Amino acid sequence: MVSAPTRHHPKNIIGAVGGVVAFAVPFLVDIPGLEDPGERMLSIFLLAIVLWVTEAIPLVATAVLVIALEVLLVSDQALLPVPDGALAYSKFLGALANPVIILFLGGFLIADGAAKYHLDKNLAAVLITPFTGSARRTVLGLMVITALLSMFMSNTATTATMFAVIIPILGALPEGKPQAGLALSIPVAANVGGIGTPVGTPPNAIALGALGEAGYHISFADWMVMAVPLMLVILLGAWALIALLFIPRGLGIDLDMKASWSTSPKARAFYVIAGLTILAWMTESLHGVSANVVGFLAVVALLVTGVMGGEDLGRLSWPVLWLVAGGIALGDGVGATGLDTWILGLFDWNAMGALAVVVVMGLLGLGMSNVISHSAASNLLIPLAMGLATGIEGLEPVTIAVVLALACSLGMSLPISTPPNAIAYATGTVTTADMAKVGIVIGVAGTALLVFAMPPLWAALGLL
Repeated sequence: MVSAPTRHHPKNIIGAVGGVVAFAVPFLVDIPGLEDPGERMLSIFLLAIVLWVTEAIPLVATAVLVIALEVLLVSDQALLPVPDGALAYSKFLGALANPVIILFLGGFLIADGAAKYHLDKNLAAVLITPFTGSARRTVLGLMVITALLSMFMSNTATTATMFAVIIPILGALPEGKPQAGLALSIPVAANVGGIGTPVGTPPNAIALGALGEAGYHISFADWMVMAVPLMLVILLGAWALIALLFIPRGLGIDLDMKASWSTSPKARAFYVIAGLTILAWMTESLHGVSANVVGFLAVVALLVTGVMGGEDLGRLSWPVLWLVAGGIALGDGVGATGLDTWILGLFDWNAMGALAVVVVMGLLGLGMSNVISHSAASNLLIPLAMGLATGIEGLEPVTIAVVLALACSLGMSLPISTPPNAIAYATGTVTTADMAKVGIVIGVAGTALLVFAMPPLWAALGLL
C-alpha cells in the first residue's frame, strides 16, 4: 500500500474497533475443536487480518503487536496458563533476527549503497544504449533495466530511481497513450522483476522464512532458477501488451544519457563488495556458505571498510524488515498452537486435489495483494498454506509457499496496490483505468502461468 491512512480517519477508527471485536470473539465464544492456546492464537490472527486489511495502524505496528501478543498469550512466558511444551518466548522474539531478515538486511544495505554511489543510475545509462531509437525498443530496454535492478533493490527504490532517469524521456514522447505506456512500464517491470531473487521483495523473504522454519532450504540460485523463467516470460508479455495498447508502431525517440562513475576509494570498494556478494549469492551451491551468512558478511564488510556508516543503517527500510519478522512469528504461532490444522479442517481441501488447491491459493494471493500490501497478503496466507501442504497428498510445501509469494507480487492493478504503482500514478500521465487494464491482464495471465506451468517445471528440474 502507499502509506498508512491519516490518524483518526474514520477508516482507522472502524478498523481499530473491528480489530478489538475480532480479537475478543474467541475469548467470549468457545470454539469447538480448538484448545485454549489455539483460541488465543485465533484472536491474534483475526486481529492481524483486520488491522492489515484496514491499516488502522501502520503495517509494521501490527507486525510487532502480533509478536508481543504471541509472547504474552501463547508462549512459555504467557500471562495465562499454557500446556507443557508451549513455544519458547525467545522463538517469537527471534523472528526479529531470523536468518532471512539478515539476508534482507544485506540486500537493503547494498541497494542503498548503489543509490549512494550512483551505481543504479549509471547502470541504467549504460544498459539503455542498445535500446535507443525506437520508442517500443526503448520501453523494452527500460523494463529490462528496471527488472534487473529490482531483483536486488526494493521495488519502490528501483521505481523512484528509474523515474528520475526517464523524466526527460517522458517529455520527448507525445502526450496521452505513449507517455502513459512508458510510465506504466516502470512499476510493472519493478513488480515483476522483484520475484526473481530472494531479496527482490518481502513476500519472497516471508516464503523463505516459512520454509526454513519447516526445515526446507532453498538456495539463492535455486530460487532464481524457479522464478527467473517466469519473470522473463511475464516481463516480455507485459512489454508486448503495453506496446500494443500504448506505443504506436514506428514512433521514434532520441536519448542522450551518459554515465558518470564515481572513482573514489569508497565507491570502488563498494563496487567490489557488492559484486562479490551477488556472485557469492548466486554460487551458494558451489561454496556451501548460506546466502543468509553471505548477506551478513556483506553488511560487516560495508561497515568495517567505512563504505557505509551508521547513518546509512538508520536509513534502511526497518519497517519492512520488522513486517517480514511479524509474518514469520505469525506462522510460528499458527503452527505451534494447532490453529493451522483447525482452520484447514473447516474445508474439505482433500476433495479439491493438489492442483486445485494451488490454483485457489494463487488466485487468493493475487486478489488480496491488489487491495492490501503484498507483504500483508503473504503474511496472512503463507502460514495457512504451509499447513495445507502437510495434509494433502501430492502438495509440496515448497510449491505452495513459492506460488503464493510470486502470486502476491503480481497484484498491481490499482494505484494503492503497490508503491511503484503509486509513484507512476503521481506523474499524472497514468489513469486508474489504464493501470487496472494492464494490471488485471498481467496478473491473471501471470498467475495462470505460475500455477499451471511452473510446478511441473520445478519438479522436472528436481527442485521439489
